[in-house]
Amino acid sequence: MLDAKKVTDALEMLQSAATIKCVCHRNPDGDAIGSLIGMGLLLEATYPDKSIELHCVDPAPETMHFLPSVHRMRADLTIEPDDVFIFLDSAEPKLTEYHEKFPALFDGSVKSICFDHHPSNPKYATINFIIPEAASTCEIVVDFADRADWKLTPDIATALLTGVYTDTGGLLHSNTSSGVYRTVARLLRAGARQQLIVKQVFRTAKLSSLKLWGRVLENINISEEGGAVAALRESDFRATGADYSELTGVIDYVNAVPGMRFSLILSERQGKVKGSLRTLRDDVDVSEMAQKFQGGGHKKAAGFALSGKLMQESRWKVVPDQGVSQDITLD
Repeated sequence: MLDAKKVTDALEMLQSAATIKCVCHRNPDGDAIGSLIGMGLLLEATYPDKSIELHCVDPAPETMHFLPSVHRMRADLTIEPDDVFIFLDSAEPKLTEYHEKFPALFDGSVKSICFDHHPSNPKYATINFIIPEAASTCEIVVDFADRADWKLTPDIATALLTGVYTDTGGLLHSNTSSGVYRTVARLLRAGARQQLIVKQVFRTAKLSSLKLWGRVLENINISEEGGAVAALRESDFRATGADYSELTGVIDYVNAVPGMRFSLILSERQGKVKGSLRTLRDDVDVSEMAQKFQGGGHKKAAGFALSGKLMQESRWKVVPDQGVSQDITLD
């Protein structure tokens, strides 16, 4: 999966660093947090004489608080001489939200390595391990660790298995390849606490999350394009007491509506509208849909974010006896 020369070059770069700073994308999901923590712990075990930092502009959601070292994640960031940055699960610089304050991170001025599985990644780092065939970034980190002969401890394996599980929907999504199962077996042999992950990620839900999900499921509408679409406004988050991160996972239920070409959840958050797209069909590419709104992702899972707010529109169709229909829009 990984180029041997790139692995050697990356190890030489890491060896030369005084401090290694790991960074993942904003609003981190299980793969972002799992790869961030997994890589951080791997680096600490391999380079005990170096300082290892974990960075994300947003804190980890409560569902991920069971992971070791999760509370070491912090938003503040500096660039010092002899730093090496590792970007994890970040398809493009803007997703880290450090691109405006620290443009040097992405213009070649700073030594960096990127691990990612998004095909839209422009390879912005000094050394890039971009593997679109991988189901998760954690899968790539495992492969790198094995090639580098780094030891996987139970804590590291648990963090990395979390990312594999969340990005494959508990091994239920169509991206669950034979390679994914080999990675899972590798992590279980290393002591990954599988049942802890299943319990915390898939079988535990806050009351506020359930109330929020209820609102999503209650207002699903079917679009003319064959999509199951639901929308949430800021008031829905306030009324349920739910955090934005608690929306994670509900789109799989929206995507379960029979006969749909795709599913879409729109949510207002702090002056922006975020769209999450999914599909189960092989003849639909939701990443192409997301690209129309400056977003991206994978063929079957993608997203976008736009500045603005949601406005509800009601449409009714009058069908006279002659069979000629006319749309009526009520604002």
